[in-house]
Amino acid sequence: MVKKRYLQFILAILMPVSTVAAYQEIFKEKDKPPLPPGKYILWSDPGNVSKLDFRYGVGGSKNQPQPPFQFVDEDMEGSAPKVNVTDSRGVSWNVKWGPESRGSVFSTRLVWASGYYVEPEYFVEQGTIEGAHGLKRAAPRISKDGSFRHARFQKRSGVPKYLAGYGWKWADNPFLNTPQLQGLKILMLLVSNWDNKDARDYAGGLLGHSAMDTNLAIFEDKHNGQTRYYFADDDWGSTMGKWGGNLLAWTKWDCKGFASQTPEFLRHTEDGSLRWGYNGKHRSALNDITVSDIQWLMHYLGRVTDDQIRTGLEASGARPEEVQCYSHALRQRIEQLRQVAPEGTPVGQKQ
Repeated sequence: MVKKRYLQFILAILMPVSTVAAYQEIFKEKDKPPLPPGKYILWSDPGNVSKLDFRYGVGGSKNQPQPPFQFVDEDMEGSAPKVNVTDSRGVSWNVKWGPESRGSVFSTRLVWASGYYVEPEYFVEQGTIEGAHGLKRAAPRISKDGSFRHARFQKRSGVPKYLAGYGWKWADNPFLNTPQLQGLKILMLLVSNWDNKDARDYAGGLLGHSAMDTNLAIFEDKHNGQTRYYFADDDWGSTMGKWGGNLLAWTKWDCKGFASQTPEFLRHTEDGSLRWGYNGKHRSALNDITVSDIQWLMHYLGRVTDDQIRTGLEASGARPEEVQCYSHALRQRIEQLRQVAPEGTPVGQKQ
């Protein structure tokens, strides 16, 4: 039995990378050409998870946004106020305000530590954006002198390149029946990410299917003469709050709500099935998560320490009381995962 589980684990490591020439599992807007063949990548081994830096995340300390910041334009996509800027080194950043800014910075650190692709994100307490003009939604966020507070900076390097107009679906992608795909779903549940739009969603409603409105993105990397396509969930802003049955019940960066739903996060029923309390968009995508999928993810998520969680929360702009509230609730949720998958790696503790 041990040998069989070991072989299953090795196969799981190998499955998330595949060379393909078919396009039916990539969805695109009508005016987009098919993508050239390449490797599809959903997950990569994160290494020693307990040693990863949750203060600076995947970008590291050297790649933090460097002031002063120069205004480029206002980003009107989505619902949160955003602008595009360049920093003193000429690096491009997308700047977002509101409750999504903190949840996104923290959640991407957990996702990165579990082996999934995320773009570098930093929470900037305060700064100045020079040359801002003609602002609409972002006008209340940037003062006349260019000063701002409490913003998420997401790096826009172009490498890997975000492929606008392309996306994928939870139920139709190259990674079906792999623990890597299921692990990404579990992380979405862990941080209560209720905005899990995929390639079936279009902006404009029934009368205007002109632009794909998906959070499941594809990034292209052509380094070393080989094309790689990174499949990712590219929006972790609608997190760290309450899931719910409708839009009015959902919240973002709301620890009181997050903690209140934690006891209902996951239950192992008498018939052996898993019951998730989560209620968000495309909930049917969660129906096939198994205990073995949780066991696989716990090899990585289970090694995240209490110190890393607290550091990541502090780096995301959480107040001291929020750090205490969230770290306790997250540890409870991770412990629930461990309890239904007792053969997984034990939950990480303090370093």
